Amino acid sequence: MRNAQVIHVPGLGNSGPEHWQSIWQNNDPTSIRVQQTNWDNPVCKDWVEELQRVISSVQDKEIIFVAHSLGCLTVAHWAQKYKAPIKGAFLVAPPEVEINVTLKEVLDFAPFPKYKLPFRSMLVASSDDDYLTIERAKYLADLWGSEFVNVGTLGHINSYSNIGAWEQGQLLLDRLKE
Repeated sequence: MRNAQVIHVPGLGNSGPEHWQSIWQNNDPTSIRVQQTNWDNPVCKDWVEELQRVISSVQDKEIIFVAHSLGCLTVAHWAQKYKAPIKGAFLVAPPEVEINVTLKEVLDFAPFPKYKLPFRSMLVASSDDDYLTIERAKYLADLWGSEFVNVGTLGHINSYSNIGAWEQGQLLLDRLKE
């Protein structure tokens, strides 16, 4: 197979222009971004089906998911239903959907898929994320069979974290791609 196809899977509200995910996509014009119909009132089934539609358009390449927030759960739910040549999943800052949920918009994605992902994955979390405790992030990584990386205090690892192109994240993604 040729080089892996990067598919960006944003979360609730999409990733704005100053979000590391958007910066990475702009720096890699061959990457693809999943475009959901409704970014603000997500329906798990619809998000999973849109991800599958995008994956189906990829020809003769392994896929690397670069998912943020609710995009991580979209990938996990997709993997319960579909199969494709996935090289790996870079899962950054998934939100809580089961206990003490702060974002009520994500409740349709509950419960967390409770199985090991059928491909290599890395779950990256921050110790001060308002939407998921570091303990629950570790629990998810264990549940999904993901390598767990605590990047310290970066909040929800989004544009409010003021990390720009997030070079540390790029290095982690490069490690996952090896």
